[in-house]
Amino acid sequence: MVEEDRLHNKRVFYERRKALRNNATPQEIKLWQYLQQSRQGYKFRRQHSIGPYIVDFYCPKKKLVIEIDGNQHGQADAREYDQERDQYLQALEITVLRFWNHEVNTNLPGVLLKIRTCLES
Repeated sequence: MVEEDRLHNKRVFYERRKALRNNATPQEIKLWQYLQQSRQGYKFRRQHSIGPYIVDFYCPKKKLVIEIDGNQHGQADAREYDQERDQYLQALEITVLRFWNHEVNTNLPGVLLKIRTCLES
């Protein structure tokens, strides 16, 4: 098992995480407004690195990753990469929730309900 301090937010990814935070998608910004204000009752981090991957949102207490996917994630190579990434995170007993940009745009209450349900389980 990898030590926690060597697994999370490695310094080598600092600039990339910062760039991702500064260039968030509208959907990430929209969801972050809810997650950062603890409306769900749990602390989330955004653009958090776990091993070799940077995730959109991470709740350490519940070991929950939330990913917001754009159209590029529908391409075959991106789907394969996402699958490998999800398997890596699941091997660390981290749950991964994925939502499409369209879901955040058109059904934010449903997205928040699914997140809340996962947090409460």
